[in-house]
Amino acid sequence: MDSLIDRLQGAVDRFRAFAYAEPDLPEGRPRIGLALSGGFARGMAHLGVLRVLQENLIPIAYIAGTSVGALVAATYAAGVPLEEMERQASLTRFSDFGKWTLSWMGLATNARLEGYLKKFSPVASFEELKMPLAIAATDLRTGESVYFTKGPLGPALRASCAYPGLFLPVEHEGRTLVDGFLTAPVPVEALKQMGAERIIAVHLESGREGELNSVVDVIGRSFAIIQQHAESDWRSTADVTIEPDVKSYVWDDFERANEVIAAGAAATRLALPKIRALLAPPARPPQHERRPTYPAAND
Repeated sequence: MDSLIDRLQGAVDRFRAFAYAEPDLPEGRPRIGLALSGGFARGMAHLGVLRVLQENLIPIAYIAGTSVGALVAATYAAGVPLEEMERQASLTRFSDFGKWTLSWMGLATNARLEGYLKKFSPVASFEELKMPLAIAATDLRTGESVYFTKGPLGPALRASCAYPGLFLPVEHEGRTLVDGFLTAPVPVEALKQMGAERIIAVHLESGREGELNSVVDVIGRSFAIIQQHAESDWRSTADVTIEPDVKSYVWDDFERANEVIAAGAAATRLALPKIRALLAPPARPPQHERRPTYPAAND
C-alpha cells in the first residue's frame, strides 16, 4: 500500500512540475504576461482580447486577473476553449454567481462562484491549471493586495469578485477579503512577481455618464471616480495597454455579450503592432571592438 501511495504522490508531483514549468520559448523571446481588469459584464471584452491574441499566435506565458478578469483568467488557464467561454458568457446572469441577501456587510453573497468554474472544467485548484495564474484580492483590514497562486480556486475567485458594498466580504486564510480592484485594478505587479518580462494590460473603463438607478450604480460610479485618480502605478508598469470601448455598457449587461466581446477584439487588433514588437528579443548592447595592443619598442 505504501508503495502505491508513493507512486501516486510521485505522479502528482510530476504533474505539478509539468504544469508549472517555465514556459518553453524560443531563445531570446521575452515571457509575456497578460493582466485582466475587473468590470462586471464589461469583463466579457476579455474574451475578445484572448480571441485575437490566440488567432495571431501571441504566446502568453502568465495570466493574472482581478474580479471578473480573475474569472476569465482562471477559465482560460484551465484550458477551456474560447468558443465555450463565449457561449457561456451570453448565457450568464447575475443569479449564476450572486444571491441577494440581508446583511450589514453587503447586499448579496457570491458563494455560488465556488461552483461556477465547474460549468466549464473539473479543475478546482491552481496546481491543476495549464498555465501559471494569479488572482488578485484586497485585504480589507490591512489594505494590502493579496495574490493567490496556489491552493483551491473557489475562495480566491470569490474574494477577488467580492465587490465592496454589493457582495459580502470573504473570510479566507485568516483574512477578510474583498475585490482586488481596490489595490490592484489591473494586476500587473502579480505578473512581475511571477516572472513576466513584458506585460499586456487590459483595462475596462466604466462609464461615468447616464442615470444612477440603483445603489449598485452609485457604488460603481463612486469607485470609478476614485480609480480615475489612481492609475499611474499599473500604467507605468505595463508595456502595452488595451482599452476596449465598453463605457456604454452597464454592470449587468450580460445579454449584450456579443457586442462587448467584439469591442475587446477590436481594441486588441489596434494594439497588435505594439504587441508584436514585444516579441522581439531584447536588443543587445553594442560590442566595441578591442584594438590589439603591442609591446612597446625598445630604444
